[in-house]
Amino acid sequence: MMIQQAIHSISVPTRRRILEILRDKELTSTEIASQFELSAPAISQHLKVLEQSGLVVVRKEGTKRYYRIRREGFSDLRQFIDQFWEDSLLRLKEAAEKEERRKHESND
Repeated sequence: MMIQQAIHSISVPTRRRILEILRDKELTSTEIASQFELSAPAISQHLKVLEQSGLVVVRKEGTKRYYRIRREGFSDLRQFIDQFWEDSLLRLKEAAEKEERRKHESND
């Protein structure tokens, strides 16, 4: 279920941009919101979706909320996508080998 939420959450361009902003650093919601023309509450909603999908983690310090990437969430997402990639590579390899055998048989 978490994978489905992660895929849904990155389908929105604003959320993908937030993830890019957070790639290498931890920022407050205010710092993140300052990068957009959207309202702070709108950005907070996007951050909430990213947090619920397991791609972002929040740390509270006083009245501030600090957000950063949750690497494990991306690891899970990557594993999910890789299974399709690996299947495609295997099929490509099999097709190439079949073509190679066909060429050898026609040369005999």
